Amino acid sequence: MSDLFEKSIHTLELPRVLELLAAQAVTAEGKERCAALRPLTDADDVRRRLAETSAAVDLMTLSGTPSFSGVKPVDASLQRANMGGALNTRELLDIAAVLRASRSAKEYADGRSGSAGTCIDHLFASLTPNRYLEEKITGSIVGEDEIADSASPELADIRRHIRSTASKVRDILNKLISSNQAKYLQDAIITMRNDRYVVPVKSEHKNEIPGLVHDVSSSGGTFFIEPMGVVKANNELRELQAREEKEIERILAELSAECASFREDIAQNYDLLILLDVIFARAKLSCRMHASEPRIAERGIYLHRARHPLLDPARAVPNDLMLGESFDTLVITGPNTGGKTVTLKTIGLLVLMAQCGLHIPVDADSHIMVFSRVLADVGDEQSIAQSLSTFSSHMVNIVGILQEADDETLILFDELGAGTDPIEGAALAAAIIESARELGALVAATTHYAELKVYAMTTPGVENASCEFNVDTLGPTYRLLIGIPGKSNAFAISERLGLPKYIIQKAAARIDAENVRFEDVLTQLDEQRQEMEREKEAARKLRREMEDSAKVAREYREKLEKERAKAVEKAQAEARAILDDARNTADQVFRELNDMRRRQRKEEDWQTVNDARAALKGRINQAEDKLGERPQEPAPPPTRPAKAGDTVELVKMGTRATVLAVNRDGSLQLQAGILKITAKQSEVRVAEGESETQKTARRVVRQAEHKLRSLGAAPEVDLRGMMTDEAIGALELFLDNAMMGKLHEVTIIHGKGTGAVRKAVRDYLKRSRYVKSFRPGRYGEGEDGVTVAELK
Repeated sequence: MSDLFEKSIHTLELPRVLELLAAQAVTAEGKERCAALRPLTDADDVRRRLAETSAAVDLMTLSGTPSFSGVKPVDASLQRANMGGALNTRELLDIAAVLRASRSAKEYADGRSGSAGTCIDHLFASLTPNRYLEEKITGSIVGEDEIADSASPELADIRRHIRSTASKVRDILNKLISSNQAKYLQDAIITMRNDRYVVPVKSEHKNEIPGLVHDVSSSGGTFFIEPMGVVKANNELRELQAREEKEIERILAELSAECASFREDIAQNYDLLILLDVIFARAKLSCRMHASEPRIAERGIYLHRARHPLLDPARAVPNDLMLGESFDTLVITGPNTGGKTVTLKTIGLLVLMAQCGLHIPVDADSHIMVFSRVLADVGDEQSIAQSLSTFSSHMVNIVGILQEADDETLILFDELGAGTDPIEGAALAAAIIESARELGALVAATTHYAELKVYAMTTPGVENASCEFNVDTLGPTYRLLIGIPGKSNAFAISERLGLPKYIIQKAAARIDAENVRFEDVLTQLDEQRQEMEREKEAARKLRREMEDSAKVAREYREKLEKERAKAVEKAQAEARAILDDARNTADQVFRELNDMRRRQRKEEDWQTVNDARAALKGRINQAEDKLGERPQEPAPPPTRPAKAGDTVELVKMGTRATVLAVNRDGSLQLQAGILKITAKQSEVRVAEGESETQKTARRVVRQAEHKLRSLGAAPEVDLRGMMTDEAIGALELFLDNAMMGKLHEVTIIHGKGTGAVRKAVRDYLKRSRYVKSFRPGRYGEGEDGVTVAELK
């Protein structure tokens, strides 16, 4: 990375963003890596980093963040353990913390089994927890200065003897304190000197208590004496303490050797945890900034509703920033403090952030290209130390930029050409921009020169932009207007601030006529822009109203669909109930007939059969009544005279029979099951192959269709006066009703007008699953103002 690129990174304030990123990391090394991030220059690497950040954001949303607390560097400790050295308790606890964090992160990833995979799953999968070693260390070491009794059976035994011996010593000394020798003591207490139990004796009575003197008070008035009765016990206690220290050293050496045997896994776990900490720090910063992942494009920048990441989100004005697609150079003009430099820095800083793998504060449909370098000449570059003026310092930077630039460079010029004669400065600025464009670089520059506004208006590939200024409030709005050059507001501002009008008129008289006309054109453009924005807002409001209307129409159509489905379901259920009831009754009748045949009952039993048939008919009628008022039984349609072999239906009984023969008097001999019946031609009608259950089902279906048609279906719809979206919503609802009403042909009245509604209607009919074909209206039908559709 060149010095000029590194300087531009600092100029655009990327390190300040990285400080915010480092604050989101948990581990010390993670914070260092965040602060040391630099932009990647390979598109695939940038995509990978951005995808990692997005994956971490998704995981945070679903499961929170894994714990990285307590993770500290362990490489040096592992290396010393591998060389045979014994680690201290602090080092061993740090290794246990790494193992604990590895296990926690692994459990975090395993807890989302069944969820969609992410591009950082392999990092979690590469972790190798070692619960055995983790628990062995934490079970043996209570704190930095304390080893647990359970660290080894030998240590537990030694400490048990230490406690017993210490208790014996205290008992002996307590007896001394309680005896008549207590009068020789300075205080009736037991204390320690040189790790041995002693009592404080007055200096004048030091010979009254035989023993070893271990210390004397600073005043000389107190001697700390170990009575002879506890010397042996104290010696035993010191031996036990020496054994304890030796056992502790052995335990630490054993734990160190265990760590050395797993050093590669532990070191790899540490590196993975630091990497995950950095990735999740990027995700946390994304959530804090309400940022999103930009798409990586082959060429050009488009930042939708971009905000500077270091400004207060509540006060930052979002702007749409674009460069490198329809134009490769953007010339930004406008008054001082209007936001030109902030806009320039926003473009550069967001590109650098994205190339570092950070989400940027833009809306989701934004994209950037990956640059090999971003070079910026921004701010006051005056250097007293080097005896350089502002203009000279800028020129030094610009010379370096033009030497490094190529077709993968983004160049940002602030106040290009400032600090020298306006005519020469404007010409020089245009030449510098042209040279940078010839190198293939994308360029964004801010300026006050009117000549550069004209240059941008007359040069293909160069676009004007301006920072909006509100003359009424004498303040900037910080909105960037691409395609509109900035207008000088000096006279308007001066007049509102109280400068006499005659002075402003004198100043205006001194301006070249060509400049006056140019300013007038800019004024007209600004007025037209404001009018277009008002119309655009009105159109946006109308569109919202249309969308609301379309939503209501969709909800109404969905309601009708549900009602239709309920009606069909209810009709089918009622039909099934009718058929089941009729079938059960018929089965009962035929069982009785079979009983009669077996018993060969007499002629008088036929009345019982007829009664059973009547009961069957009555049960079916009752079932029909449940659907509503039972329709009056229609008169049987006229049929041809029955002949031998026909199947006929006895009208009054509703029973089918086969014609055996036609008698001379025109009467018929019928076979109904096992019965032979004589009937007149007027009492029967020839059946066309319909069973009683089929007839009942057909009647139920007709009733269901009648209910569906009752929902309302007109043969035509009038869409005149509607907007396109509203007309299509009404057409969808009309076709739904027409299909439910079983209409075969419908008429759509859309009028002629501009033809927009007609085109939209016919495009919709081409796609509709209901429409078989359609045609324009004929003469007398409305001609091209209507469309006639044939439904399937």
